[in-house]
Amino acid sequence: MSALLEVEGVSKSFGGLQALNLCTLSVESGKVTGLIGPNGSGKTTLFNVMTGYEPVRQGTVRFKGDPITNLAPDRVFKLGIGRTFQLTRIFPRLTTMENMLIATQHREGWLGSVFRTSASLGPERDRAMELLQFVGIEGLANQPAGNLSYGQRKLLEFAYVLVADPDVLLLDEPAGGVNPSLINHLAEKIRELNDQGKTFLVVEHNMEFVMGICDSLTVMHQGAAIMTGTPAEVRAHPKVLDAYLGGEDGEDDA
Repeated sequence: MSALLEVEGVSKSFGGLQALNLCTLSVESGKVTGLIGPNGSGKTTLFNVMTGYEPVRQGTVRFKGDPITNLAPDRVFKLGIGRTFQLTRIFPRLTTMENMLIATQHREGWLGSVFRTSASLGPERDRAMELLQFVGIEGLANQPAGNLSYGQRKLLEFAYVLVADPDVLLLDEPAGGVNPSLINHLAEKIRELNDQGKTFLVVEHNMEFVMGICDSLTVMHQGAAIMTGTPAEVRAHPKVLDAYLGGEDGEDDA
């Protein structure tokens, strides 16, 4: 498998804080890659750099072999990189369906889709409902998104990103704060999409979740990737086990 998304020698600081320190990462096409490490190790900062939300002066980000370092987020998105956020970014006063329609018309900018005529939105509605059914919240299509549970909001954001049919999906703590039944449901959907050829990079503290869905794991510490291996290799590594997995129970204390 070839690398679809690569980070090479990226450094990023905020004042005196070194958030990323010559960080290097490779995401293989068609694989589910996990990114783990305690809070403050640089995982979300790395996501922000890869998707254009944080500029860098050192290092390179490549997608399909082409440099995309410091491209604006909308350009990164249009190239085929979708992402979710640690704190969901939805429109709480709009319905679940209206949120999805915004996603279908992303290239038109902001709220254009909501104010188009109902007839002209037929194909978009069909696509939106198909994805809501895929993640299992189609029954909430007409509910204000602000009324959804935290886990349901995570599923909505997941469906929202899928509208654009990205080549790679970056998921930032998709299982964080989500009840176990929805976590299992989300894992099933990630596996199903991966079986269809989708590539994933997943930041997650829930070790049971990430160990169960990932082909490989990269461990971050103090802004750098310190090792990459299969879940079994990572779990068995004494340094990783002691520092990041919290011992035999596999729980991260961050």
